[in-house]
Amino acid sequence: MIVRIKNLRLRTIIGIFDWERENKQDVVLNIEYEFDGTKAANSDDIEDTVDYKTLTKRIISEVEASQFYLLEKLANHVLEIIMDNEKVQRAFVEIDKPQALRFADSVSIGISAKKDHE
Repeated sequence: MIVRIKNLRLRTIIGIFDWERENKQDVVLNIEYEFDGTKAANSDDIEDTVDYKTLTKRIISEVEASQFYLLEKLANHVLEIIMDNEKVQRAFVEIDKPQALRFADSVSIGISAKKDHE
C-alpha cells in the first residue's frame, strides 16, 4: 500500500542568511511511503499498519524544532524519520520552500529511499 501526506505546512528555521536564521519560514512537505498493508487490510487493526497520524506528529515536532541551513538536510532528516519505521519499505519526501526565489512559487528538494529485502 502507498500512503500520501499532501501539503503538510510547517514553520521552521531554514536557510543560510542571517535573516533566515532569525525567523521561522514556511515549508511544505509532500510525503509518500509504501508498506505491505495486507495484514492491516484484513485485520482492520491500527497495530498492523503504519499509523500516519503518529508518524506525522513526529515529523511536525522535529521539523518545527529543527534549525538546518539546507533543504537537502531537512529533507534527509524527514526521510530518516519515515524509514525508521520497520514496516516502511520505501519512501519519498519532497519539501518546498515558498518564496525562496523572487520569480518562482517555490524551490523544492526531493529524496527517496528503499529498504533492501533479502
